[in-house]
Order: sequence, then C-alpha cells, then structure tokens
Amino acid sequence: MEDKNKPTVLIIDDDDFLLNMYSLKFKNEGFEVVSSTSGRDAIDKLKNELNPDIILLDLIMPDMDGMEVLKTIRGDNLVGENSSVIMLTNQGSSEDIEKAKSLGVDGYIVKATSIPSEVVKEVLNIFNKNKK
Repeated sequence: MEDKNKPTVLIIDDDDFLLNMYSLKFKNEGFEVVSSTSGRDAIDKLKNELNPDIILLDLIMPDMDGMEVLKTIRGDNLVGENSSVIMLTNQGSSEDIEKAKSLGVDGYIVKATSIPSEVVKEVLNIFNKNKK
C-alpha cells in the first residue's frame, strides 16, 4: 500500500532484471515503489486509484508500448498535475524523444547512457523541477 509520507514511483518495464534493480535503487532512496511489467497492467493500476508522484516508463514493451501508455495517461488524466512521467528507455532517437515530448512527457532518460544511480539522480531532478 502507498505510504503517504514517501513519494511513490511507478516503474513500468517488461524486463524483470531492470525492474528489480530500479525498484531497489528507488526504495533505497526512500521511495514507495510500485512496479508493472506491462502497459496494460500499469493503466489498470492507475485507473484503480494509484496516484504515483513519478512514473518511469519503458518505450519498447509487448501489448502496449510506452508511447501508447503515455498517450493514455495524458489523454485520460490518470495522474495528478504534480506527477512526473519520465521515459526510461534504450531508444534514444530524436524522433522518439520528440514524439514523447509531443505527448506530454516530463523527461526522457536513455538507460544505456546512464548508470542506475545517475538515473535516480536525474529522475529526482526532473521531479523536483516539475513540482508545482
């Protein structure tokens, strides 16, 4: 269950190893962590009253890719205005970045160019900058 004293991060990635690694990193930084291995599962959680402070979203996933998830989150207003949605993916093409920006992403981090501790630091920077 969500601990209201801790910020909550929803990590959406179909790679169990990365999901577990990032979950541990964020827990160690004092976050409440919720994870999903698919976009559809994440959307279901958000529709069932999960309101995370941060959503980390992989781009390449089966059944529903990250762009579709982002479009649904923004189109259906599934998170509060103070929530940050950040792409965390290995896809770093300018086309992917521009498309994500056009869909309302708050940040875009390429996994391959950052070690996990740098990812956590960058996520916190984006989140703190986006707080209203």
